[in-house]
Amino acid sequence: MAIWTEQMGKGPDVLLIGGLGDTVESWQFQLDGLSGDYRLTAFDNRGAGRTANPDGVLSVNVLADDAAEVLRALGIGSAHVAGFSGGSVIAQELALRHPGLVRSLVLQSTWTAMDPYLKTWSHFMKSLVREASSERLFLEGLFLSVYTPRAHNDGTVNQVIEEVLAFPHKQRSEDVEAFIDALIDHDTSERLPQLNVPTLVLAGGIDVITRPELCRAVADKIPGAVFEVMEGEAHQPFQEVPDRWNERVRAFWRGLDAGA
Repeated sequence: MAIWTEQMGKGPDVLLIGGLGDTVESWQFQLDGLSGDYRLTAFDNRGAGRTANPDGVLSVNVLADDAAEVLRALGIGSAHVAGFSGGSVIAQELALRHPGLVRSLVLQSTWTAMDPYLKTWSHFMKSLVREASSERLFLEGLFLSVYTPRAHNDGTVNQVIEEVLAFPHKQRSEDVEAFIDALIDHDTSERLPQLNVPTLVLAGGIDVITRPELCRAVADKIPGAVFEVMEGEAHQPFQEVPDRWNERVRAFWRGLDAGA
């Protein structure tokens, strides 16, 4: 299967894994801001953007194997791996299924298993996909949870919506629902203690989707993991405060590279 992939920069390898419906473009601030120090690889998940979902069935295991195939196809022996939201769960599974490919993990807005609150939110998103009368209305509903009030009030969210509406490679509604279904019952909680990889877990202090306690549960399961809360931030601080996010992640990777 052909997976749409883009690469930028020079230096130690980094693989970026996006979440629900997110494509290479969701990582633009990192591709621009970190490419002076790292060779960054980003890709469209199966069923999103320019990567097809041939059989219509998704699982986190399949998505993690896709990520492994991206690395192997590019001849990358191992990489620092960063994922956000659903992409952070894929990153966990990548490290569990293909440990030799993962040098470190950065997990933004993550969880081990959905609690009832997150499952209810996920089922509501599936309903919104089916019931929203327009793509704009769907995005407005979704982004109420994803971005801070600050981003709504300063025009950032409106700008993001216009960019998404103009994006020519639309995700099919059935693929949105399939991605959500793949995540709803996935559970890494019993296997995370097997990981032996440096890990940084980041939470948004006002994230109502993957609340800090869900992120902390991931860090508590992974031996030696570092857990930090970005106060005042929501689900996607790597987009809202990219300079701050990039600097924190760069410092984490630099420490590991220096040690190596």
